[in-house]
Amino acid sequence: MAMLELQDVHVKYGAVAALKGISLEVEEGEIVTLLGANGAGKTTTLRTISGLLRPAAGALLFEGRPIDELPAHEVLGIGIGHVPEGRRVFPRMSVLENLEMGAYQQKGGNKQTMDRVFDLFPVLAERRTQDGGTLSGGEQQMLAIGRALMSKPRLLLLDEPSMGLAPLIVAKIFEIIAEINADGTTVLLVEQNAAQALRLAGRGYVLETGSIVMSDDAQTLLSDDRVRAAYLGEDIGAA
Repeated sequence: MAMLELQDVHVKYGAVAALKGISLEVEEGEIVTLLGANGAGKTTTLRTISGLLRPAAGALLFEGRPIDELPAHEVLGIGIGHVPEGRRVFPRMSVLENLEMGAYQQKGGNKQTMDRVFDLFPVLAERRTQDGGTLSGGEQQMLAIGRALMSKPRLLLLDEPSMGLAPLIVAKIFEIIAEINADGTTVLLVEQNAAQALRLAGRGYVLETGSIVMSDDAQTLLSDDRVRAAYLGEDIGAA
């Protein structure tokens, strides 16, 4: 049984079909990436999994349990964390307060989780009293990931974690995602940096205008001419 399964999921914004019957699986312990251009439906997929959007049709299962009718706070409570596109930190709250917000549903044991977040992101420990809005873009991304980890997710949804960041910071973020996965957290990653995502992930799905058009192991996708031309910026015809 897959940890996460989407079965023929349709999502609409009014009369506009955003997802057109997508099906995918994420096994426990995997890193799976969703690739696609802007508007392909990647963010919509994550928002539907996390309960922020309702499917018009189809089924979503987490560890065999239907979750398509659950509100977002209950989805969080069963072990699905979501790091949204654009970070969405609380700008006038301190780093510590932002992290504590991530643990609001937890009954105890937050110190151990906080310590682990500070191990992963030492800069957050240094800036724990600083307002979230005063951090650099990379630090805010680290804070957004750390806040999601405070809920102790078994599945972590990451939406464009490298967006707008310098290459050295991007490399560090991807190293930390690999470490989070090695600690036992399953990851579903939306990322426009296809090369980085496919080097990190074990498998991938390619979305185009709300439909999955390709799925395979990451190495196969990384070497596929269509993926290289569309998402890696390589001119195959000139090769």
